[in-house]
Formats: sequence, structure tokens, C-alpha cells
Amino acid sequence: MSNNFLFHSLALPALLTSNIIYNMTRKKNPLPHRPGFLQCLMVAMLFFTGQKSFSQFHRTDTSQRELLASVDKRATANYFVKECNVVFPEILKGNEEEATDYIEKFCAKRKEYIIRMHTRGKKLLPKAAAILKKHNLPEELKVLLTLESAYNGNAVSSAGAVGYWQFMDVVAKEYGLKYVPHEKKEEKKKIVNGKGKKGIQATKADKKETAKLKDERKNFNKATIAAARYLRDRRVNLDDNWLLVVASYNCGVGNVWSAMEKSGRANPTFWDIKKYLPAETKAYVMNFITLNVIFANYDQFTKNNLIFKPVRIELRDNFEQPMQDAMDELEDSRLR
Repeated sequence: MSNNFLFHSLALPALLTSNIIYNMTRKKNPLPHRPGFLQCLMVAMLFFTGQKSFSQFHRTDTSQRELLASVDKRATANYFVKECNVVFPEILKGNEEEATDYIEKFCAKRKEYIIRMHTRGKKLLPKAAAILKKHNLPEELKVLLTLESAYNGNAVSSAGAVGYWQFMDVVAKEYGLKYVPHEKKEEKKKIVNGKGKKGIQATKADKKETAKLKDERKNFNKATIAAARYLRDRRVNLDDNWLLVVASYNCGVGNVWSAMEKSGRANPTFWDIKKYLPAETKAYVMNFITLNVIFANYDQFTKNNLIFKPVRIELRDNFEQPMQDAMDELEDSRLR
């Protein structure tokens, strides 16, 4: 097509020039015979029209190349990537690689639990965060309240831990909380079996006395202040490693120290000692991370818009139409 275009563009001016010369020579008063004049005139007209035609061709060819380039780009851009939009709280940053898979699975399996805990915690979690802040502790530790008692001040564990923060008798005493001593079932049976009816009457009297006492582990403010003091001591024991502090709240600082020693590392992380911790403590720390991350991204979570890892979205189903449009544009440019 390009060769024909150039041929017609150059031949037409040549014919017109020949016709002009012929008419000039047939006039009665022709121009003086100047052999060089006619040849120069013809060459000048050919050069001028040729340059104009070539520039037009060049412009057309460039536009076609640009259009073809755009077609090539469309051919390769047949996908896009949705980037991760999950933001980890400040004290948990750096744990994304190890924790993301667990969080994603937890969200899929226990969505109702997460929503329920978030809803129930709207009143108490901000209060806990404020008390923790006064003790120079990160507010993310407030989630321990969710894990320990699910905001139930009357919660009592099988081991005898009581209240919002599930303090054992010994720890309650250490941190200045008034408490009602926990009696094990075996001890109650011995009292009843040893004393008969009198023993039963005695236990009833004891219950009345203990009912008058107030267990401060069930008092939110006092128990939370005690929990903040406990956590502040653990941060000193564990060099501000917050995941280790959380692990110690579940299994005791002694067990964490033992796991650290077993790891053989100078400054081990939770991930270094994880395999040496009790199964319950492993799950406890992972759930602590999970709830903090989801609560920090709660709006996206409820809308099912959380993206934990980059996702590549293929566009092959929609590819043919853009290509056809580009080919139509190319054909139109040729016709013009």
C-alpha cells in the first residue's frame, strides 16, 4: 500500500508539469527558449510535491505504528493485581509472614465469634485501653480481656482463675486484690464426708460469710489496674517482647524462660520458642494476634474486603473485545 501511495503522489505532479510546458510552447508569444529553465521548473515541482507526499506518508506510517504498539500493550495487559490491604497494629508489625495464614483461616472459620467479641467489647475495651496507657503499656494488650473472660466478670476457670482477667488466688494476693479463696471440689468433699450433717451446716455458714466478702477480681477497674501492673512487670522480665509477654500471661513467665533456654538463641522471638510452649499457649498467642489484626481492620472484615495476600486477577474473558476494537481502528486509519 505504501509503494502505490508514493507512486501516485509523484506521477501526478509530473504529468501536470508536462502539460504546462506543452501549453506554453504552443502560445503565440512563448517564453524565450531557455533549455535549463524548463528542466529546473519540472525538478522543483517534483521535489516540492514529493516532499509533501512523503511527509504525509510518514505521518500515516507513524500513527499506524503507534496503533500497533497499543494493540501489543493491550495483548499483554490481560490481568491486574489486587494488593494486600490488611494493616497490622504497631506492636505486631514484622509478624505478617508468620501470622497471615492463621489469621485468614481463623476469619473464615470463626467469623461469628469475631463479630460477637467485637460487639461485646465496645464498652469495656476502650476503658481497658485507657488504663493500660496510663501504665505505659500498648493498648493492643486489651485483647487479653477478650481471650481471658470474654468480658464476663463472674467467669471462673476449672483451675480456679476468677474474674475479668482470670487471676489465680496467689496472683490476686500478690497484686493487692481482695479475693475469695477458691476451694477445690476434693476439699469440699472431704469436709462434707468427715463431718456429716454438722459439716454440711458448717459449709453453709462458710458460704454465707464468703458471700459477704467482695472478690475484687470481679471488679473491672481494680482487676484491670492489677492486670496492667502484672503486664508491666512481665515487660521488664522479657525485654519488651510483647508476644513473649502475652505467652507468659497464659502459661507463666517461668515456662517462657524455659522455652527460651531450650531454643538456644541469645534473644529468641516467640516464633523461635513456639515449639517448646504448651499447645494452649501457642493458640493463645496466635488468637491474640488475630483479634488485634481483625479489630484494627474491622470495617473491611465485615464487608468481606480483606485481602491478606496480593491476588492476580486474569482478564482473559474480556480480552477479545479490546483487541477487536484496536484492529478496527487500524483498518479505519488505512481507509483514511
